[in-house]
Amino acid sequence: MTRIRAAITGIAAQVPDYVLTNDELANMVDTTDEWIMTRIGIRERRIIREPGEGSSFVGAAAVSKLLEKTQTTPPEVDMLICATVTPDHQFPATANIICDKVGIRNAFSFDLNAGCSGFLYALETGRRFVESGQYKKVVVVGAEKMSSIVDYQDRATCPIFGDGSGAVMLEPSEGENGIIDSILQSDGVGRIHLHQKAGGSVKPASIESVLAREHFIYQEGQAVFKWAVSKMADVSVEMMERHGLTSDTLHWLVPHQANMRIIEATAKRMGLPKEKVMINIERYGNTTAATLPLCLWEWENQLKKGDHLILATFGAGFTWGAMYLRWAY
Repeated sequence: MTRIRAAITGIAAQVPDYVLTNDELANMVDTTDEWIMTRIGIRERRIIREPGEGSSFVGAAAVSKLLEKTQTTPPEVDMLICATVTPDHQFPATANIICDKVGIRNAFSFDLNAGCSGFLYALETGRRFVESGQYKKVVVVGAEKMSSIVDYQDRATCPIFGDGSGAVMLEPSEGENGIIDSILQSDGVGRIHLHQKAGGSVKPASIESVLAREHFIYQEGQAVFKWAVSKMADVSVEMMERHGLTSDTLHWLVPHQANMRIIEATAKRMGLPKEKVMINIERYGNTTAATLPLCLWEWENQLKKGDHLILATFGAGFTWGAMYLRWAY
């Protein structure tokens, strides 16, 4: 029996119109373009400024474009997974809201939160449903409004994050192309270094928590950096060794766009030249669950059928992982 693989058959994205530059940030907090570029590698990021709009605003736009691009009607979609850490509401799931906005009815849809690793975790989840033969068309979307939880008085974190969304279609493939392998890991000890202090069931919102600015991102930069540099590179190298890939046979590294130094360290461990690494952090910043699909979307016209790709990520939790796939179109 021919093995069914899950393959990406289309990709689309949506980023907000408003561009927040480093120079504008310098008017809000004690920082400079040089400081941000030297330490993080980000020059600008996109921000949702439309009143009353959340992550589903960009998520639904990305999914709508994806359906049009792949010539898929909403009733054909069997499943939609939304990876996000900034849902529109605590409930219902942002996936449900996206489905409603684009006209998808009766599909199996839910949110997945794995920090910045969310898209990769969601892609692996969708992959398994396709490989089971149960579903034929699975949409995986990463959608974030990180600006909603960024403290623009915190010079250490506010330059890092941006808003945006990317979505892919997963469908069955009986050839050699598609998702081949993944390594997904986590260690909850990292939760103390990167989290949101208030707003959950442990510390519900209150006047005190708002005044203490505890509904924003809290990050211990050095600890997160050390873990990310180590873990993202470890799983990427392990994936190469597991499948006999070399710097010559691997066509692309698709890394999470958290910090330029983390990306460079991962590529160096893998022996890859910069020309084989997808990097757009300078223009979009860290869009959390949207970074990987935004990279694939921007590089789509350079990808060739059969190209070998490794997607690698690291996120809050801590969560991390790598996925090996062969491009299907």
